[in-house]
Amino acid sequence: MSRGICPRVKSCGSFWILSAVIFAANVIDVDAYSCHEVRTAFQLRQVGPLHRVPETPGTDVDLLVCKHQGPSCCTRKMEESYQFAVKRETLHNIHSYSYELEHLLSGHSDAFQDMFQYLLSFSQGHLSSLLEGTYSSLSRHALPHVNQLFSSLSLYLRGANVSVEASVHQFFNNLFPLVYTRLINPGSIMTGNEMGDCLRMIRQDVNPFGPHPAVMAQELAGALGAGRQLGLALEEGLEVMNATEHVSLSKECVKGLVKMVYCSHCRGLTLIKPCVGYCLNVMRGCLASVSELDQPWRRYTSLLEQLTHAMAGHHSLELALLGVRGHVNEALLYAQLHGPLITATVDKVCGLSTGEPSSMQPTSPEVTTSSLTSSSPLPSATPSKPLPEQWQGQLAHLRSSFPLKPSKNNKHSLRTLSREFLMYLQRYRSFFAALPEMLCEGENVVDDSTCWSGDDVVESLMEATWSFPRSLCGLLTQPAVRLLVHQHRRHREVGNSYTQ
Repeated sequence: MSRGICPRVKSCGSFWILSAVIFAANVIDVDAYSCHEVRTAFQLRQVGPLHRVPETPGTDVDLLVCKHQGPSCCTRKMEESYQFAVKRETLHNIHSYSYELEHLLSGHSDAFQDMFQYLLSFSQGHLSSLLEGTYSSLSRHALPHVNQLFSSLSLYLRGANVSVEASVHQFFNNLFPLVYTRLINPGSIMTGNEMGDCLRMIRQDVNPFGPHPAVMAQELAGALGAGRQLGLALEEGLEVMNATEHVSLSKECVKGLVKMVYCSHCRGLTLIKPCVGYCLNVMRGCLASVSELDQPWRRYTSLLEQLTHAMAGHHSLELALLGVRGHVNEALLYAQLHGPLITATVDKVCGLSTGEPSSMQPTSPEVTTSSLTSSSPLPSATPSKPLPEQWQGQLAHLRSSFPLKPSKNNKHSLRTLSREFLMYLQRYRSFFAALPEMLCEGENVVDDSTCWSGDDVVESLMEATWSFPRSLCGLLTQPAVRLLVHQHRRHREVGNSYTQ
């Protein structure tokens, strides 16, 4: 801890003492009995009513915080104003730093959601183009179900109470009646709503689309789940940052801040700034409760990193969304390849025949569904023998590759956005622990050779290795202190004979 410049002089060269006394006397004659600089600072910093500042220093002032021997430009009313002002200024500085972090979280939360919506729209457009170009017979009736599927996925990513698996299976349930009457049995007519309801109800038991709906649901649930959790975690982080707006400063903290920031004004030293170490001690004491958030915050940032890697690592979410088109295409191919078995099963279960398919088909394979009752599960539509190879050749052209990347017009990919987010997040990992240091940097503390220690002016670079009589401290203005420091340096450079 540095010593003040005004303790009792134990040893001092006669030349130095004489210079200090003569110079201090000149200062007293010129400006020591004026509080003009204090009034100016009081007004510029909007501390309080200007009439509270006296014109000249008082000698017997009853102060509670800024106590010192000698004349003072402060009064009890000024101390009250200083307490309100320093509290306002400190909270403003805290909020300015927390706002940066809050902006980081909110900005990237919006950016991730925008990217999610872009990928959803991109995937939806390619699935719609598949249906319109390759399966035009059912596209007009299927597109509303496509819109419903991606609307549900969008709500899920935004945190709504929606199930991805249920949304995917509902999509294929609604798709089955259309596929059955337009692809498996083209030309057949759906008689009433009963047939459609029956087909939707038995879809998962008949399994007309093979394993593709379940695989698609599993992939989407895993990848979109990480994106959903990341969005929710960012929202929780914003709530934590909003809590910093309600940080309260104790009375002892406010007094310490006044002593650090404004007590130097009482002596006419309006330009002197606190020493760095002194500022850190005061701020750490004031923000002790906030610093307790350091470990929970570090765990929180680690969770954000894990979710971001799970979502964007290996392009997981992008591939899951962009793979929807391929899964739907494979599901429709599967249904056409297994059309005879599906038709036989539907006739048995729903009890209504929809007519023979107009396109050529082999003899329907034997389906062992002799005892289909409500108490027994419906059979899985697994063919008893492979279908003709010529069918597979005719339908092979429907399998087309799907791009794994969105349009090049989109400047930022999800991977790039995630990398940028993690880079910024790393900078703020120790935010709550480093907040006192942030508040004690820049213009808030000294960047010169002299600084305010709370009681006296000290030479920060020399750690107060020199001093002069305390009786002169209350009468010296800041220019006088700077000149004394300059003189002391020159004397010390000449030789030790002046300071021994």
